[in-house]
Amino acid sequence: MGLLDEEFLTVADVAEILKLNQQTVRNWIDAGYLRAFHVGRRVRIVRSDLEELLKRSTVQPAVPAADDPVHPSAEAFWSGDFVPGPRTPPEGA
Repeated sequence: MGLLDEEFLTVADVAEILKLNQQTVRNWIDAGYLRAFHVGRRVRIVRSDLEELLKRSTVQPAVPAADDPVHPSAEAFWSGDFVPGPRTPPEGA
């Protein structure tokens, strides 16, 4: 599939899809986070480039280890099995 077979989006299209301000999309383009093409004075974003940005930006939830004393599981916390250790006072206190 060639580049000309791709769907091209405007800055306004991307902003509407992601429910963002158009300036945010322009800032991403200027910073190099989102690839875009200038066609004359117009800017176009290839849909697959937007999809790639979204894949790279996916946040994975942190899963604490079962024996992590600092970050207990929700079950341990709510069951009362979690007893936090003594807090260390900040330096200089």
